[in-house]
Amino acid sequence: MAPDKEKGRDGRNGESKRGFASMDKEKQRAIASQGGKAAHEKGTAHEFDSEEARAAGRKGGRVAHQRGTAHEFDSEEARAAGRKGGKAAHERGTAHEFDSTEAREAGRKGGESPARDRSKGKDDGHFPPSSTRVGASARPAKTGSQSHKNG
Repeated sequence: MAPDKEKGRDGRNGESKRGFASMDKEKQRAIASQGGKAAHEKGTAHEFDSEEARAAGRKGGRVAHQRGTAHEFDSEEARAAGRKGGKAAHERGTAHEFDSTEAREAGRKGGESPARDRSKGKDDGHFPPSSTRVGASARPAKTGSQSHKNG
């Protein structure tokens, strides 16, 4: 008998060769998926509200980072994700509209970002080399956007 393994209910050491837990991960996933679909059809599935969904996402993100399996966004992917989120928020009417004071402060904070040490010329890889101008946008202003240059 292996001394480092605990005995199961059946008195044997090691893992049981029966049941859901002994199935390979793909088979478990397929069965769980069927259960989820059935619950939705019956109307008994849990529906997450936005706060529960955020909490679950945060928890999953923490676990993925701890395991080293989290996706690391490159700068272009991060910009695309931000644009997609911003567009969705504007379509829903939930996007924050900055007044000129808030916009000025946000621009100032962005220019002071610790992600790039401009005084030493170091780049930690979070920003493309072309975004070295303090307070300058990496993209040209869009027509109709809130810009003092367009008004």
